[in-house]
Amino acid sequence: MKIAIPTETQAGESRVAASPDTVKAFIKKGAEVVVQAGAGKGASIPDDAFAAVGAKIVPSGFGDADVVLTVRRPSGELLSSLKRGAILIGGLEPYGDKAGLDSIAASGATAFAMELMPRITRAQSMDILSSQANLAGYKAVIDAAFHFTRAFPMMMTAAGTVPAARVFIMGVGVAGLQAIATARRLGAIVSATDVRKATEEQVKSLGAKFVYADIADAATSGGYAKELSAEDKSKQAALVAAHVKTQDVIITTALIPGRPAPVLITQEMVESMKPGSIIVDLAVERGGNCPLSKPDQIVEHHGVKIVGTVNLAGKLAGNASPLFAKNLANFLDLMIKDGALKIDDADECIKGTMIARDGALVHPMFGAK
Repeated sequence: MKIAIPTETQAGESRVAASPDTVKAFIKKGAEVVVQAGAGKGASIPDDAFAAVGAKIVPSGFGDADVVLTVRRPSGELLSSLKRGAILIGGLEPYGDKAGLDSIAASGATAFAMELMPRITRAQSMDILSSQANLAGYKAVIDAAFHFTRAFPMMMTAAGTVPAARVFIMGVGVAGLQAIATARRLGAIVSATDVRKATEEQVKSLGAKFVYADIADAATSGGYAKELSAEDKSKQAALVAAHVKTQDVIITTALIPGRPAPVLITQEMVESMKPGSIIVDLAVERGGNCPLSKPDQIVEHHGVKIVGTVNLAGKLAGNASPLFAKNLANFLDLMIKDGALKIDDADECIKGTMIARDGALVHPMFGAK
């Protein structure tokens, strides 16, 4: 069994899909591991660190690999080089870009999109969305503090009192919860909102105020948020509009799988905020929770800075890569039996993430049965 770790080719991607620890574990299971030279550079993992645990460092060429692990969807060049039936595991961006997905299928690879991991207890150790969102939520608050021209904690000095910053977190998933915890640690007065009523207890347990309109609970059976009705959207928007006027920092994290990011902060809301306020839009890659945000830009509107950094987890690649790598390693463990690869089609995690096999797209989201 040969496992390959290529260098990521997407612009700005600094993470790598393996760590020395996961490589060591693969080799212990009898696998041969090849790592493309420089693959870990962005995550401060030198080639020597991989080589020290038994990996072979190669310049390129993965055509004979049985398994390829990636952070992002691989390049067309890499896909075309794969042998038919090779297992491809990573963040394959399964929503949208049908042509790109068709290319994955046409490669003949058995491909697993880790974003589709079922939200069940046994899958938590394989959940790349959660492991990376946790870091993104932390980094969003740190970036907001960097751009904010005032302090987060209250300070009492002989010259006067510095008031605590007011931070509003919109969307209480993994990223939102970490953002709440981080903002609280920095001394801010924190509030949060979500369309899922069940998140209230989590928000309050972290010492934040829960802001919630009188609307129907929008939680799905899988734990995600679904789109609100027009009436409930109006109620939620009115509540948010009144609240944002008093906030210094807003961090938006709301995403709906397979859909554009919902608009949470309108231009009018931005214009109602105090000059010097900060908005960090974690959903900018999917259109943004604020229509004024732009990917990898800081937009200033009416004195409010809107930060649209893409791939915040990737800015902490030194932490994000080992976590991502462990997620993939835990998933691959489901297929390694006595040192050989065996795909259990009945396994819920395998079935839920498989998007392509034998030259065709096979996931139900593509209409396959």
